[in-house]
Amino acid sequence: MPDPTVVLPERFAVGSTVRRREVLHGRPWMEHPVTVIHDGDDCLAVLLESGSPFAFFEHPFGRHPWSRFEAWSGSTVLQVQREGDAHSAWKFFDERGDFTHWYVNLQEPFARHVDRCGGGAFDTADHGIDIVLPADGSPWRWKDVDDPDVMVAAGRITGVERDRIRAEADSIAARLDAGDRWWSPWEGWRPGDPSPEPASAERGGALRRG
Repeated sequence: MPDPTVVLPERFAVGSTVRRREVLHGRPWMEHPVTVIHDGDDCLAVLLESGSPFAFFEHPFGRHPWSRFEAWSGSTVLQVQREGDAHSAWKFFDERGDFTHWYVNLQEPFARHVDRCGGGAFDTADHGIDIVLPADGSPWRWKDVDDPDVMVAAGRITGVERDRIRAEADSIAARLDAGDRWWSPWEGWRPGDPSPEPASAERGGALRRG
C-alpha cells in the first residue's frame, strides 16, 4: 500500500507524472500514472496514455472491477476536473490520435496529495454513471445508469450517496441540454498541444455537488 498522505500540494508541475488513485472508504483500491497537462485555478488536466500500468491493492471490498486488466489500452484520454466537482470530463482519442468522444465521468471530487516517498497523486472514486458525447455532435447518451444501485447493494455507497450521484447526473444532463459545457476551452486540444487559456465564464453552481 502507498505511504499515507503527508503533504497537500497546491499544484502539480506541468509535465510531471502523478498517480490517479481510486480510493474507497479511505483505502486505496487501484492506481495508475498520468501526465499533468495543466494545473491551475480553473482545473486539473491530466493525460492517460495507452499502456499506463494499473496497480491494485488488497481491499475489504475485494478485487477492483478492473483487476483483470494489467494496463490501460487502445485510447489516449485527456481527463479534466475542477476542484469540488463530483464529475470530470474525459476527451478520448483513438490509436491514430483522432478525437472520438467526450465522456462525463461521475466521480468523487478529487484531492491532491504527496506521499512520504515524494510522489504526487490525486484521489477520487468512480460513481458509475457516465454520459457519452459523440464527436459527430449527435445527442449525448447515458452509460451505466444502474451502477449506483449495484454499489448500494454491495455496501460501497449509501442510499443517500446514490441520490447525490443521481442528482449530479441530472444536473449535468440539464446543463448539456442547455448547451453548457464548462470544459469547452479544451474542445480543440490534441495531445502535444499546450493547455488552452482558462475560461472566464462563471462556474455554474448547478454542476457542483452540494
